[in-house]
Formats: sequence, C-alpha cells, structure tokens
Amino acid sequence: MLRAAFLFLLYSSFLTSAAVIEVSIQGRVKSISEAVKHATDGDTIVVNEGRYAESDIIITKRIVLTGINYPVVDAENKKSIFVIRSPKVVISGFKLRNTPVSYTVEYSAVRIEDSDSCVIVNNDFYNNFFGVYLLGSNHCQVNNNKFISFGKSEAGSGNGVHLWKCNNISINNNRIEGHRDGIYLEFARDCYVSGNYSTNNRRYGMHFMFSNNCTYKNNTFTHNSAGVAVMYTRYVTMTENKFLDNWGTGSYGLLLKEIYESEIEKNLFRNNSVGLYSEGSNKITIRNNTFTRNGWAVRIMANSMDNVFRNNDFLLNTFEVSTNSSQNFNTFENNYWSQYKGYDLNKDGRGDIPHHPVTLYSILIEKNSTALLLLRSFLIEILNFSEKIFPILTPEKLADNSPSMVRIN
Repeated sequence: MLRAAFLFLLYSSFLTSAAVIEVSIQGRVKSISEAVKHATDGDTIVVNEGRYAESDIIITKRIVLTGINYPVVDAENKKSIFVIRSPKVVISGFKLRNTPVSYTVEYSAVRIEDSDSCVIVNNDFYNNFFGVYLLGSNHCQVNNNKFISFGKSEAGSGNGVHLWKCNNISINNNRIEGHRDGIYLEFARDCYVSGNYSTNNRRYGMHFMFSNNCTYKNNTFTHNSAGVAVMYTRYVTMTENKFLDNWGTGSYGLLLKEIYESEIEKNLFRNNSVGLYSEGSNKITIRNNTFTRNGWAVRIMANSMDNVFRNNDFLLNTFEVSTNSSQNFNTFENNYWSQYKGYDLNKDGRGDIPHHPVTLYSILIEKNSTALLLLRSFLIEILNFSEKIFPILTPEKLADNSPSMVRIN
C-alpha cells in the first residue's frame, strides 16, 4: 500500500480524485477488468499479487494501475492485455505475458492509441508479440521495463517498443531481448531514447525511419542480427552509445541511409562486421568515436557527401575505411589510425604525411566479395604497398592530412 500511495502522489498533478480500488484473487474485486469498469478519472487501482487471466482491458479513463509484488496478467494468447484510449494513464509493477502472434493484428501487452502523457514504468514483459505499441500518441514515457520474447523469425516477431506517428516520447532504461526490433520508430519526432540495453533481437537493436529531431544517448546494442538502422531522417543526435558484437553476413553496428544534418559523437563501435555503414547520407558530423576490432570500421558509399570524420580513434580494424568510388566527397581530419605508418618529426602531435585509410584490397572486395579468401596473404600485402606508392584504384583524395599520433578518446 505504501508503494501505491507513492505512485499516487507522484502523478497527482494530473489526477482529479484519490479513490483507491483494490483488486485481489480473494477480495471483493477479483479482476482488473472489473476494477477498470467501476473506476472514474483520477482513481488508483491497486492489484495484489497473483495471476490474472485477462486480456482486452480497454482503458478510457485517467487512472493509475499499480501492481503489488508484480502480479501476473496473462493474456493466454488471446488478445492484447491493456488497450489505452485515455490520456494520463499510468501502468506500473506488473508481469504482462503471452499476447498472441498475428500476421494481421499487432497484439500488444500495452497498446496506447491517440493518447497523451501516459507512463509505462517498472513492468516485466514476457513472451509478447509486441511489448508496448504507441499509435498517434504524444508525451508518453516507457521507462525501466524488461522485455523478453522468443521470436523465431522476423515475420513471426513483433517489436519491443513500437512507435507510429508519435511525438515527444521518452524510452529510457529498458532491457529488450528476443523481439524483431528492440525499439522501432516511424514518423516519430522529438523523441529521447536513453540508457536502454537491446540484445539478441531478430533484426535490429533499434530501427527508425522518417523520425526527425530525435536523440539517442547511452544505449547499448549488442548481439543483434544488426545493430541500429537509421533511415530517411534529419537532425538525429546519437551520442555515447555502444554498438557491440553485431556480427554476421550483412551485419553492422550502425546503418545510415539517407540521413541528413546529424551528429554521431562519443560512441563505441566494437566487434561488428561493419562499424558504420553510410549510403546516401550527407552533412553528418562523426567525431570523438572509437572504432575498434571491426571487420570494416567505416564503409561509406560514393553517394554520401559532405560528411566530416574528426577526432575518432580507429584501432585494430581489419579495414579502416572502404568505399565504392575513386572519388571522395567527405572530410577526414585529426583521427588516430592504428595502421598509420607515418612519423612526426616536428613533434606537434600530427603525422607529417597523410594517411590513406582505403586499401586496394578493400576496393577489390567491394567489387568481388570472394576476394576475402586472400585475407592476410603475402600477395595482398604487396598489392596494398604498391598501391600506396602509385595509387591507381584507391581514392587519392580520401586521406587524413593531419592524422593524430596519439589516441584521442
């Protein structure tokens, strides 16, 4: 009861009354659906420990639902559990389980439709098709939840947190595992995603499209089929995230496709097939990041222009930079390259000769992937050395003319 009182006080700024309805297996009110039916705006529903086999609980009132000792609400693979159609609804402290897989309906543990200022906090989502699905909703929070699912294929899996046409949504400090995409945003604006741990998802740790003015900070995306895909978006800030161990054919830490005027800063890219892949993305600042032990640190296609790579560390990557063009339309400056073979005679901390991070071998692989069979061969070492002396195929202008002699980050 103390916890229920605390939650009530926390959200009292938008509540209009203080009635409390108690639900328990042995009590007068035995089901959550019955409590919701009798509640009015501003009420708090306290659900005691136990298992409640319920689904399709429609909420059209501004109420708080809080669980004591994490009561289980089991949809038994029938329908969604909570469907929210009211502003200022709070759901906290539940174990929400077993919403069904469907190829036509987005069954969700919590579905929020055209509502504002809802809060989904401190819940345990287990074996659901979709975890939290927000549709046309604004100023909501999805914080401190745990999402565990067991999707066996992309088509048969939903997303952990899914946004469609939403604004000002905060998604913070959640653990998301086993879904199609850990976090999915489409046509979302001004959203803030921070402190999440997204792992072992069938497709992406996070996937967003057409979602401008969003910030992603201090998240970890690890062991996903691919880390994060950012598509068709402007004004994205991605800072202090970790892209780790996203490894496999066609996998990468971070994919950029038609992204404009954005910032990627202070991130760690480690042990990915490709750390950062850029296609058709322009005017992006990539600075103070660390790329270490990736297959390719950066793969940047010829249609990516006016991007600036500055003050990054490139450490022990198989390929530092790869491209599909002999031209260069981007800037590389003052990065640290572990493969740099130059010197610093005047001791100003900058290399006296430029560093060319694109090797002939990486160009050959772009044209014929089977050339990977020659990795580490003596023949490739000779070809790369010859190309550095007399560059023919590699982009001569893709160079860091002031490489740092010491690690920066």
